[in-house]
Amino acid sequence: MRFNNCNRLIFMIRQIAPQFFTTDLPGNLSYYTNQLGFELLGTWHDPPVYAVVARDGHAIHFRSAEPPMPNPEKYREEFLDAYLFIEDADALYSEYAARGVEFFRGLANMPWNSREFVVKDCDGRLLAFGANL
Repeated sequence: MRFNNCNRLIFMIRQIAPQFFTTDLPGNLSYYTNQLGFELLGTWHDPPVYAVVARDGHAIHFRSAEPPMPNPEKYREEFLDAYLFIEDADALYSEYAARGVEFFRGLANMPWNSREFVVKDCDGRLLAFGANL
């Protein structure tokens, strides 16, 4: 807990977990656990319609959904779906390369003082992984 200057309690956000909608829950769970090294924390219902994976204390939630409307312009400008701040971009890039992950953009130093790379998951979401330089 923290207090502000007026001795009022300030509630702090400890973590945010994105919820990704998917038409292929088993495929996403396989990709995130086998390729990206996340741990499956649980699934709900039979067959599963909701699941949670985590790595290094950070979770991503998945929910089954109807197919989205096509948006062919989405990746023209490399609009990211999530940016994951990491400690060592080179080490994680090497781990993912050894696991056979396909990179949307390879490892590079960026003008905003970050060393990063981008992967595209099996639902087409772009995930950037970056470390401060």
